[in-house]
Amino acid sequence: MRPLLILVGLLGLSLSSAPAQTAAPAAPAPKAAKPAEPPKDPYADGKLVAGEPPAPAADSFTFVVLPDTQNYSERYPETFKAQTRWIMANRERRRIGAVFHLGDITNHNNDVQWRNARAALDPILKSDLPLCIVPGNHDYGAGGQAKTRDSLMSEYLPVKELSRRPGWGGAYDKEPARSENSYHRLDIAGRKFLVLCLEFGPRDDVLRWANGVVAANRDREAILLTHAHIFSDDTRYNREAYGKKQTANPLGYGMAKLPEGVNEGEQVWQKLISRHETFVLTLNGHVAGDGLGRLVTTTPGGRPVPQVVVNFQFRPKGGDGWLRLVEMRKDGTMRMTDYSPVLDKTNVGPQNSFDIPW
Repeated sequence: MRPLLILVGLLGLSLSSAPAQTAAPAAPAPKAAKPAEPPKDPYADGKLVAGEPPAPAADSFTFVVLPDTQNYSERYPETFKAQTRWIMANRERRRIGAVFHLGDITNHNNDVQWRNARAALDPILKSDLPLCIVPGNHDYGAGGQAKTRDSLMSEYLPVKELSRRPGWGGAYDKEPARSENSYHRLDIAGRKFLVLCLEFGPRDDVLRWANGVVAANRDREAILLTHAHIFSDDTRYNREAYGKKQTANPLGYGMAKLPEGVNEGEQVWQKLISRHETFVLTLNGHVAGDGLGRLVTTTPGGRPVPQVVVNFQFRPKGGDGWLRLVEMRKDGTMRMTDYSPVLDKTNVGPQNSFDIPW
């Protein structure tokens, strides 16, 4: 027997019965393409109608609110200019008594964006229409990171200039050359207002100053403007109660680690608003999501204080140019309506057009 056959026999193998090669598994069929989701409607929570809202009643006047213009100052400066052009063009017809800017004037606190903001605000600043304006977190620190309280605001909106404008009352007494904290006395249609403009996350000493200003103006209806006060869940910023559910709390920014610290919305209520019986309204921006919400809280003395958040920066093109018009009625009630001069549309949804009866 040949050696090869002996070896095969010893191993119990058969050359003629070797197993066949296993076929490679078939490639899996490609998954069916996932159907494209329809684009989300950024105005699903609203109701847009063409044109401007009705003009205010004969015995009413209007405050115009400019919330969070940061994206306009960075990428859409013409939108910012369109807003202020419309304000000036409609000043008489709508009896506009003042313009309120709620902060985040810029996105990165740099010269380019401040120049854009200044150019947009110039029509107001060159007129005698009062401008009450506060800084937001993006107006502080390198790149707008709010790690410090360094800001270019006082360079582009200097106290020396603002103090010559109608209604100016003064700046924070410890920083008289800085414009981040100010107050204004406005006399409109027989009513007397104190508009208090406070920095993002006000420091304790700023609240000390603010209490003195309100106490010295007890004969005036007080309005507080500050960048972050209530959240879109219709509650005040309150870390102890809500934790991280409320994003972008002032206590979470780098400036909160500075020795003078910051105060969130609940602290501002306890340390300032609730101590007086003259506040009729607070307004703030800052908040993400739909950027909308409102709350009414009663002071210990029994006065209900409406607190409103409005921020359009997450709408298309940095905000689509939306303004909030606050009609102040003779009987003390208010009507809030959102209008975009860029779109020439009014939002009559329940979050964008409503009465405040208090």
